[in-house]
Amino acid sequence: MLLELFRSLSSSWSAFGVFNYLTLRAMLACLTALAIGFAFGPWMIRELKKLHFGQAVRTDGPKTHLVKEGTPTMGGALILLGITVSTLLWADLSNRFIWVVLFVTLGFGAIGWIDDYRKVVYHNPRGMSAREKFGWQSVIGVIAAFYLAFALAVEPGGTLAEAASNWYADRFPLDLSRNLHLLVPFFKDIMLPFGLIGFLVFTYIVIVGSSNAVNLTDGLDGLAILPTVLVGAALGIFAYVCGRPDFSNYLLIPFIPGAGELVVIAGALIGAGLAFLWYNAHPAQVFMGDVGALALGGCLGTMAVVTRQEIALAIMGGVFVAETLSVMIQTTYFRLSHGKRVFLMAPIHHHFELKGWKETQVVTRFWIITFILVIVGLSTLKIR
Repeated sequence: MLLELFRSLSSSWSAFGVFNYLTLRAMLACLTALAIGFAFGPWMIRELKKLHFGQAVRTDGPKTHLVKEGTPTMGGALILLGITVSTLLWADLSNRFIWVVLFVTLGFGAIGWIDDYRKVVYHNPRGMSAREKFGWQSVIGVIAAFYLAFALAVEPGGTLAEAASNWYADRFPLDLSRNLHLLVPFFKDIMLPFGLIGFLVFTYIVIVGSSNAVNLTDGLDGLAILPTVLVGAALGIFAYVCGRPDFSNYLLIPFIPGAGELVVIAGALIGAGLAFLWYNAHPAQVFMGDVGALALGGCLGTMAVVTRQEIALAIMGGVFVAETLSVMIQTTYFRLSHGKRVFLMAPIHHHFELKGWKETQVVTRFWIITFILVIVGLSTLKIR
């Protein structure tokens, strides 16, 4: 929006040409999202309290969490506001990847909003049924997967319509483009040729799985938001380098025309996330709820698919993976063993709480682990 204005002004005043730089617009998106979070945060918390949109705490959880009963939830709407407004202001809105990331982020956010609303209005910690939530996530995930299959097949200087037309003219080949192949970190010559069907299935799993993984992690004050910011920042770096032919050629990663514009969304995510952390740090004044967790996870998953860094996402988001696996292991073993448990409680952050770790210890240590894993993930750019 503002980019178009400044581009038109640059024809008369060359100084406005500076806004064509991705790095500058990413920083401005970050600062804009921060300003939105700090400006509207206190007001949103007051309004949520007036509406009695308080968190319903699980009765089978750690007893230390009972004091959190009634803390305002659905604060993730503040994150979505910051990301959306900042992106619309500073991104190139003609970019095909910007819209699919926003579609997934806001679509999953809408699902989370309905889930949270049912929780706070009906005082039911479960919210939407798992089948209903998963069904709507699947609809969004499938649509995004089909769109991305053709968006990634666009040749330099080409359009999405041309990619679809070429696919039709070539009689629907399954190997649509090398950009659909799975990039294996640490190996410069290994790319797994998924083909169209494999790409659709895998992309769906990555987007929906990431969304639910972040949601499962969001159980302690500040636990989910900072790892999301760190992973989002790393994906922004991946987007920048794979969107430039010189960098991608030097680093031996696929060149994805237009992917660099996702740096603006990454900047907006960083700013919105840090602003939210100001209010979500222990003791939390507000929780993000599913409206934030589902949306942020979907955003990370979609960015990873665009940059072809799905495996790197699993490495950098190791905390999210561990939380998800702990739930899967606990649930499966509980059923097979007729009531026995592997962990004291799942997700695994509750296990450590029940082992005697303080909440702030769990959160801080998981932050440190994520920081280390993000460094490992970024090292895959050079170590090949």
